[in-house]
Amino acid sequence: MTSKSLFHNELVSSNRIIYTPSQFAKEFLFHLQETGTLSARQPHTSRRNNLHSYLFFIVKSGSGLLEYNSNKYKLSEGDCIFLDCSRPYAHSTSEFLWELQWIHFNSPTMAGIYQKYVNRGGLPVFQPSDSNKIIRLLNKIYKTAKSEDYTRDMKLNSLIAELLVFIMGESWHPSNASSTSLKSAHVVNIKEYIDNNYNKKISLDDLANSFYINKYYMVRAFKTEYDTSIIEYLTRIRIDHAKELLRFTDNSLTDIADQIGYSDVNYFNRVFSKVEGMSPTKYRKSW
Repeated sequence: MTSKSLFHNELVSSNRIIYTPSQFAKEFLFHLQETGTLSARQPHTSRRNNLHSYLFFIVKSGSGLLEYNSNKYKLSEGDCIFLDCSRPYAHSTSEFLWELQWIHFNSPTMAGIYQKYVNRGGLPVFQPSDSNKIIRLLNKIYKTAKSEDYTRDMKLNSLIAELLVFIMGESWHPSNASSTSLKSAHVVNIKEYIDNNYNKKISLDDLANSFYINKYYMVRAFKTEYDTSIIEYLTRIRIDHAKELLRFTDNSLTDIADQIGYSDVNYFNRVFSKVEGMSPTKYRKSW
């Protein structure tokens, strides 16, 4: 639904769409709740609490202030804001009246996604690498929501997912650039070593000794950089190659286990079954 008359007053002028997604979209998709643009006419504050929603907006011009999680953030042109609206927040335009473009949305998986954003170092406020891309995406979302396309919930799902991919790509905010560079150099080399030597015996102690790095620091640095543990990454690489061999060769399970770095075929069976939810034999038959 769009209605300019409802959203023009002495404080703001806005064009917005309050959107009601299908029940299917609510249960299975990233779904839109509201999107639009707002131009402030006077300094004012908007406060919200306990909304079942996630808010993303960009400050297109002007400046203001955000209060969120007991912190205050000064906002200026180009800033992006990403919030879990179940928590109290307030945003206020300054005397330099702002223009905002925003989207409220949700999904059955958003709580986990937002937590992942936070775990990766994502902040409530950030300066994007490409603000024009964000504005183009928000414009597409607005246009799609306004259309009568019967597939629009699916299209909105895709566009919101694209926005989230961009946001997650912006989520890394290191506090110390020099230590981060050192960390990245170490873990990139370790990752490359695993990629090229996954079929050999690899232990954390061996990696730490080979790269002259403290084992516990190495484990933390790799987890921070790649959002997975070294063992999980090694396992995933091995299982990827195992699936390729299962699908495109007639090699025995014992041979495949040996080729990907497992000397015990029974252990290979257990690991594969845990990762894929089925045995290697069943996986091979299913393909």
